[in-house]
Amino acid sequence: MKLPAGLFAAEDGLARCSWCAASPAYRDYHDQEWGFPVTDERRLFEKLCLEGFQAGLSWLTILNKRESFRAAFANFDAERVARFGPKDVERLLADAGIVRHRGKIESTINNAQRLLELRAEFGSLVGYAWAFEPGAKARPRRVTHAALRAMTTSDTSIAMSKDLKKRGWTFVGPTTVYAFMQAMGLVNDHIEGCHVRERALAARAALQLPPQLTPSQ
Repeated sequence: MKLPAGLFAAEDGLARCSWCAASPAYRDYHDQEWGFPVTDERRLFEKLCLEGFQAGLSWLTILNKRESFRAAFANFDAERVARFGPKDVERLLADAGIVRHRGKIESTINNAQRLLELRAEFGSLVGYAWAFEPGAKARPRRVTHAALRAMTTSDTSIAMSKDLKKRGWTFVGPTTVYAFMQAMGLVNDHIEGCHVRERALAARAALQLPPQLTPSQ
């Protein structure tokens, strides 16, 4: 049976979003992580940082280096990363396991410091990020291949990007933030017919969020 555009059938016969066809590791990421709601602050911070590192690259490149990034950046423990200094920057620039880009490395340290400030104001990155979830009570929108290709930002990703920048965060443009929203389950962009889509929607329906903290926009 011919699958709709944007889907492919893997060796197990299951239909998946075609962007994950490149490798088994990519398919595992698609099946187990992408689009499932996340309320763990460390994972949210890690994803924002890694999306910043992805700028100009593919997510598969970053995914393949993710364990090295975790080792290099203290498992994205914001308190520890916030204390990184010039010697750490030089250490990271010499680490072949990560993307050695001074601006992105320094951005990660800066953003860890900004996260500590955000906690003081909002309690956590969890409440802050989920306050930007679009249409939480609306019916899930239909996602086609054409719609997904066209959707690189949204009103909410633009709003969150603007607010983060106002707070001093860097490498958090609207496209980066939208990719973060897709991955962390704030939106579900699994294409109609993907075998993961309904499972991700069910996970969101079952999610008990912490008290919403609405940032000023």
